[in-house]
Amino acid sequence: MLWRAGGARSAKQESEVFSDETAAERFRDLVNGHGQQWPPGWVRGQGFIADQRRPDTMFEAFALAYVDRLTGIQGDTRSKYKTRIRANMTPWFGPYSVEDGEGTILREMVQDWVNDLEAGRLAPLDPSDRKPRTKYRPKTIQNEHGLLFSILQSAVDAEPSLRASNPCAKTRLPRLDGAEDEEEMVFLEREEWAWLYECLSDDAKDLGEAIAETGFRWGEATALQPRDLRRRNGRPAIRVQRAWKKDEDGKSILGPPKTRKARRTVVITHKLDRMLRRRAKGLAPNALIFTGPEGGKWDPGTFRRLRWLPAIELAAEKYGLIKRPRIHDLRHSHASWLIAAKVPLPAIQGRLGHESITTTVDRYGHLLDALDDEVMAAIEWAMDPTAPLPGFLEGSGLAAATDGLPHVPRQLSGLAQETWKDASDMPQDDAEHENDPVFVITLGGREVPFADREHAQDVADQWNDDHEEEIATMRADGWPEERIARRGALGPEERERWTGGGSVWSRMPERQFVHYALASYEADGTLTYEPLPVSSRWAWEFEHDGFTTRAAEFRSEFRPQGSTEAHARGINKSAVSRAFEQARVEALEVCAKHPDADLTSAKA
Repeated sequence: MLWRAGGARSAKQESEVFSDETAAERFRDLVNGHGQQWPPGWVRGQGFIADQRRPDTMFEAFALAYVDRLTGIQGDTRSKYKTRIRANMTPWFGPYSVEDGEGTILREMVQDWVNDLEAGRLAPLDPSDRKPRTKYRPKTIQNEHGLLFSILQSAVDAEPSLRASNPCAKTRLPRLDGAEDEEEMVFLEREEWAWLYECLSDDAKDLGEAIAETGFRWGEATALQPRDLRRRNGRPAIRVQRAWKKDEDGKSILGPPKTRKARRTVVITHKLDRMLRRRAKGLAPNALIFTGPEGGKWDPGTFRRLRWLPAIELAAEKYGLIKRPRIHDLRHSHASWLIAAKVPLPAIQGRLGHESITTTVDRYGHLLDALDDEVMAAIEWAMDPTAPLPGFLEGSGLAAATDGLPHVPRQLSGLAQETWKDASDMPQDDAEHENDPVFVITLGGREVPFADREHAQDVADQWNDDHEEEIATMRADGWPEERIARRGALGPEERERWTGGGSVWSRMPERQFVHYALASYEADGTLTYEPLPVSSRWAWEFEHDGFTTRAAEFRSEFRPQGSTEAHARGINKSAVSRAFEQARVEALEVCAKHPDADLTSAKA
C-alpha cells in the first residue's frame, strides 16, 4: 500500500506490504482515519506492537470486563454499556491497549474520537460501505466520554497500575448549553395536559392520569398492583416497591425500584384512589392494575405508537397543542406543577423518589424563578419583625416560632406561650382492638401494635431507612449483631390480640424530623456537662418523649436529684436554637430558688 504522509502531494511517500488484501484494506482504513499518518503504535513491517501484548488489556476485552465487574447496576444497564462500547468505542480504540507503552490509547486519539462523534464521521475501523454515522448531541457525547473515562480510569487505578494517567482527563468536549437540557424536558401546562388527556383513547386515560398525578416513572406506574394501595395519615396513598426493568438479555422482569429512595409511599387524591380501586376490584393482590390490549404488561413502545402519539396529533389538531412531550415528560410536568404551587423541593424529592436533593435541584432548579415573590416576602419579613408573616409561610411551622414576639427593631427569640403538652396526651384512635388480631413491630425495643399489616410494614420499612446509617456505623464499630438487630425494626409479628398498654394504631402515625437540645445544671448553677450541639432525628407520633409538630418549644425542669434540666425541641432548627437559650436562662433562675420548692416550670 502506498500513500503520502498527511495527504500532501509534496509529502514523503510511505508504504507498507501485506500478504492478503483484507489486511491491507484494514490498514488503509486506519491510515485514512488518522489523517494519512501511520496509526499510533504501528511498527513498519511488524504491525501493532499491541498485538504482542496481553489480550486482556486490549481495549474491548478490558472495557467489557470492566462492565462485568460493576456492581449496583441493573442487567439492562450492563447490556447497554456493552452495546455502547462495541458501537461507539471499539471502532476507534479496538486495535489499542489500555496499558502505557507502544500501541496505547493517547490523549490525541480521544480528542479525535470526540470530534468524530460530533461530526458524525466514520470510525477508522468502520467498513467503507457503512451508512453514515449520526451526529451526536453534546449531552450524548458527554455520556459516552464519561463511560470511556471510567474504563480508562480503572486501568490507572488497577493494582498494579496499567497506566500513569487517564487520556480522557483533558478532553475538550462540545459545549453543553443550558437550553439543551431544557429542550430534553417538556413541561406541560395544566390546560395542555387536559387537552392531551381528552385526546387519549379510553384504555389509556387511566394510566396517563396516574402518571400525571403521581409523577411515577413508566416502569413504576405499569408495575402497580392492588396490594400497593395504602393509607398514610388517613389519606389514600400508593406504596412504590417494584418496577419493570430488563435483564441482560433484554427480557422484562419485575424488580425493586431504581434506587433505595425510589421505594416510597406517595399520597394521592381521593379521585385517583377511587379509580385505582375500581380497576383493582376482583384482581389478585399481585395482579397488574394497568394492562395492555392483550392483558399483559403495557409495552412502552406500543403505548407510545398506538396511544400517545395519536393523542398528541389529535390535541394539536383540536386545540393547537404545539409541544411534543414524551410519556416521561408527565413526570417532569408533575414536578413543575408542584413547584408552581410552592411545594418545597425536599417534599418534591421524596415524592419523585430522587436519591439526592441535588438531582431535584439540578433537574428543576431553573423553574424556581416562579418563587421570586415568595423569596422577597420572606426576606422582608426576616429583616423587619413588624412585618406580617408571609401568607405562604403560615402552614410551615414558622408562625408558632414567632408568637409573642415584641415589635422592636431587633428580632429576638420567638417563643410560643402555650404549655408544652406531652404527645402521649394526644388520642391515637377511637377504635379499640382488644379482641382482634394485631400486627406488632418492635422498634428499638419498643413494641407498637397495628390493626393493619401494611401500616405496620410501612412503619418498619421507614424505621430501617431512617436508621440505616446508624446501624451501618454500629456494625463497622464491631457491635454485637443482637444489639444491632434491636436497634432496627423487627416484625410485623401477628398476634391474636393486643395485651400491652396503649391503643392499637388503625392509621399511619405521623412522622416529623425533630431537632433537640438539652443542658443540665447543678443546684449552684454550674453545668453538669457541656451541652452538645443541636441533634436531629426522625420522630414518630407513638414516640411520646420525642414527637412534636411545633416549630420550637422549650421547658426547664427541676429533677428530684437536685439538678435542673433545660430542654428545647421542634421542627425548625434555628427556632430550636433560640428556644434553647431561653430554656437555659430559665433553668438558671430555677437553680437560684430553694431546692425544696415546686420548681417545675413549663413553657412552649
